[in-house]
Amino acid sequence: MNARTEPARAESDAIARPPLVRELLLVAGLFLVYKLGRQLATGHTGEAFHNADRVWDLERAVHLPGEGSVQNLLLHGDTLIHIANTYYATVHFPATAAFLIWLYLRRPAHYVRSRRVLAVVTAAALLVHLTFPLAPPRMLAAAGLLDTGQVYGPSVYGPPETDHLSNQFAAMPSLHFGWALMVAIGLIVATRSRWRWLWLLHPLVTLLVIVGTANHYWLDAIVATAMLGLALAVIQLPQRAATTSRRGAGRLVPAPRSEESAGDEAVLVGAGR
Repeated sequence: MNARTEPARAESDAIARPPLVRELLLVAGLFLVYKLGRQLATGHTGEAFHNADRVWDLERAVHLPGEGSVQNLLLHGDTLIHIANTYYATVHFPATAAFLIWLYLRRPAHYVRSRRVLAVVTAAALLVHLTFPLAPPRMLAAAGLLDTGQVYGPSVYGPPETDHLSNQFAAMPSLHFGWALMVAIGLIVATRSRWRWLWLLHPLVTLLVIVGTANHYWLDAIVATAMLGLALAVIQLPQRAATTSRRGAGRLVPAPRSEESAGDEAVLVGAGR
């Protein structure tokens, strides 16, 4: 086996895989809280537009690039903007779910940490949604941006006054971007392939899509990045067991290792550095 991938796999194998039923319930609960929590934040239309004006003015004050420049790039062709709308509508949840499933099966230790980080970031984001309702730039007249989902399709949102399935005034922070960034970071940390840094394309494309479709401001992604960074700093990987254990008579007994296997392990560890 390739020595580059062995250290990560050995570390993951040292952590017991959490019970499947419990994890399914936890992850399902996370998505349910995400959806229901957004519903609790509905309304507050006047405050949401007032906050949108403040965010727009702040971005201009600190000289962030205009969201319109990204949208203009996507509007060069109907096909490109349709792809962007489709990416926004269909990739967010499936990509995150596939990421968690892969980690659960192949890297249990990294799965535990990633699930905790996603839960903390999502809970913190819902608090912000409740306390700081924010209309997206596609609704802000001062932005002068198109609602590309409505114009070119597909769209995940209906008219705000009749849309009872989502909270359209929960732009900050962008969980689309925060989750995408977590997927990339999680896969980069959990794997050893020389191509693993290409996973950063997922949050990069997501950033261009959420801004270009006028669903989020730059600041929405910046705040999501800061929240994710804090969660990653606080939530560390579970400690790896010092020795491989086997079950003895009613208790765990350290499994003996031969000198030959100890030598092989040292070679692999050295190769992974």
